[in-house]
Amino acid sequence: MHNKVKLLEELQGIDLKIDGRQAEKDALLQQMASLDAELEQSRLAIDALREEVTALQYRKEETEQTLTVEAENIARSETRLHEIKTQKEYQAVLKEISTAKKVKTEQEELVLKMIGEMEALIGKIAEGELNLAAFTGNIALRKGEVQGNLDRLMAEIATDQSERDSTLAGLNASLLNRYTMLREKRQGIAVVEARDGSCLGCNMNIPPQMYNNLYKGQELITCPHCQRVLFLRQEETAA
Repeated sequence: MHNKVKLLEELQGIDLKIDGRQAEKDALLQQMASLDAELEQSRLAIDALREEVTALQYRKEETEQTLTVEAENIARSETRLHEIKTQKEYQAVLKEISTAKKVKTEQEELVLKMIGEMEALIGKIAEGELNLAAFTGNIALRKGEVQGNLDRLMAEIATDQSERDSTLAGLNASLLNRYTMLREKRQGIAVVEARDGSCLGCNMNIPPQMYNNLYKGQELITCPHCQRVLFLRQEETAA
């Protein structure tokens, strides 16, 4: 039984290495996803600027159509002036022309303002595209580094898994099931050292007779408190 417990201890060491590397792998994958998200955010920011330009262009075209209509109205009203016979009607048309010209001027100023805003946005887009190109290159380098670390980890995990499979060959199914259940219940630690009459997993005292039986190595002994499998270090066994 001593050899079985030793195999369990070795298996746990391998599993803890795999756990650590798997956690590192997950962190790297998250980092990769974050880099992709950063790049996508930059692209979306440029797309948003393009949408603003499109919206401004649409408003500008609508305003220019309004200007065309106002100019036609002014021209018609000015033509009517020559046909009017009464002073009252003449003054009314003059007021109508004045109001239309004021609206036309306001619309022209609005068009100029929108053109300025569009030019500013187009400048931002050009700058954003240059920054995006540089950022894309930077992200590619960073992702290359992350991918290199991922490849290294995958190779290490594969080596650990091979070592794990070799260790499993020496364990029967019931013992392995018990180990697996303990690992799930005890935060990954199923096998712990006993020292000076105590379980180092939960730091509780072990009954003296049970502790003495550990020296014999003839049976699987578990802590009565945390149920972890117990083992003694060689130096304590020798002592």
